[in-house]
Amino acid sequence: MRKLKYIRPKQLNRTFMLAIAPFIGLLLCMWLLTEPPRLSHDTAAYIPTGSISEQSAIIKQNLDQAALSAEQTISSIEKTAKLYRQTTATVGTILKTTESQAARPEQIYNRRITAKLGVPIETVNSDRIRIELYKVNPGAYHGYAMKIKLKDPTAMKMSLGSESGRPGSVETTMRAVSRHGAVAGINAGGFADGNGGRHPLSTTFYNGKYVSGFQPSFKDLAFVGLSESGKLIGGKFHSQRDLDRLNPSFGATFVPVLMKNGNLTTIPEKWRTSPGRAPRTVIGNYKDDQLLILVTEGYDEKGKSGATLQELQVKLKKLGVIDAYNLDGGGSTSLVLNGRVVNKPSDGNLRPVPTHFLFFK
Repeated sequence: MRKLKYIRPKQLNRTFMLAIAPFIGLLLCMWLLTEPPRLSHDTAAYIPTGSISEQSAIIKQNLDQAALSAEQTISSIEKTAKLYRQTTATVGTILKTTESQAARPEQIYNRRITAKLGVPIETVNSDRIRIELYKVNPGAYHGYAMKIKLKDPTAMKMSLGSESGRPGSVETTMRAVSRHGAVAGINAGGFADGNGGRHPLSTTFYNGKYVSGFQPSFKDLAFVGLSESGKLIGGKFHSQRDLDRLNPSFGATFVPVLMKNGNLTTIPEKWRTSPGRAPRTVIGNYKDDQLLILVTEGYDEKGKSGATLQELQVKLKKLGVIDAYNLDGGGSTSLVLNGRVVNKPSDGNLRPVPTHFLFFK
C-alpha cells in the first residue's frame, strides 16, 4: 500500500496564488490602459439661459397675452351673435311686411266682394277652407249666398250615388254630407230616370274616370267641376281631349252656362220660360278662385216662385263673379251647412239625387 504525501496549507495557498497571478495581472493592465465609458449628451439645451424669475416673467407675459386674445375673441363672437340676431330680426320684419304687402291686394279684393254681400250670418274657418254664409234678398226673390275659399284643393269633392254603390242609386244632400263627414254640401248635376234608377246626366267625372264615358256637349248642356289644382272649370266640351287638358278632379253636367270670362251668356229661350221662376242652385268663381254658390228659395217648380236665370245673371255680375253655371234646381235645390238644411226644399223634403258637391274642414 502506497503512503499519501501530506500537503501543508501554506504550500496550497502559494500554489493557488501562482496559478491565478497571470489573470490578475491581465485585468490590472486592462483597467489601467482602457478609458472608462462616458455618457455623451448635450445638456446645455436643458439648462435655463436666464434666472427662474426671468423665465417666470416671460411665462406670465405669454399667459396674459393669451387671456387678452381670448377676451377679444369672446367679445368678437358676442358682437357677431348680436349682429346676427339683429339681422335675423330685421329679415323677419321685412318678411312679415312683404307678406302683408303681398296679401293686401287679395284682402282689398275680398273686402270689395264682402261689401257687396253684406255681413255673414255664419262662418266656418279652418286651415283647409273658409266658408261665409250670407242672406240674399233683392226683392223679387230671396235665398242664400255661400262664399268659399279653398285653402286646400281637396277640401271640395263630389259624391256619386249612395252607400249601395249600384248604378242609378241616389241620396239626399244631408245624407251625402253625413256619410262623407263634410261640413257643407249642395246638389250638383242633373239626372235622368230610367232602368230602375236615377242616373247622372251626360258627362260625369268621378274618381279619376268618366262614369258613363265622355259625351260631347249637345244642345245646351255644360260640364262643371273642379280641377286638380282647385280651380272651377266648366263649359261645353266637344272632345274628351279638351276636357282632359283641364285636369278635372270631378264634375257633373247641367244647363245652362250663365257667365263666362266676366260676360253674361245668352240664355236659351227654353230656359227663360220653362220654368220662368224656380228654386235655383248656381255655382261660380271670382278672379282669385274663390267660389260663390247662390241658392234661391221657391215653393214649387211651376214657375211662379223663386228666381229667373236672368235675375241671377244680373246678381252674379254685380257681385263680381267671372264664370257661373246653373246646377239642377227645383225640388233638387239644397244647401246643407253645419249639420242642418239651410234652405226650404220645394218638395217639402230633400230630394235624393245622384251627385252632390261637398266641402270639408
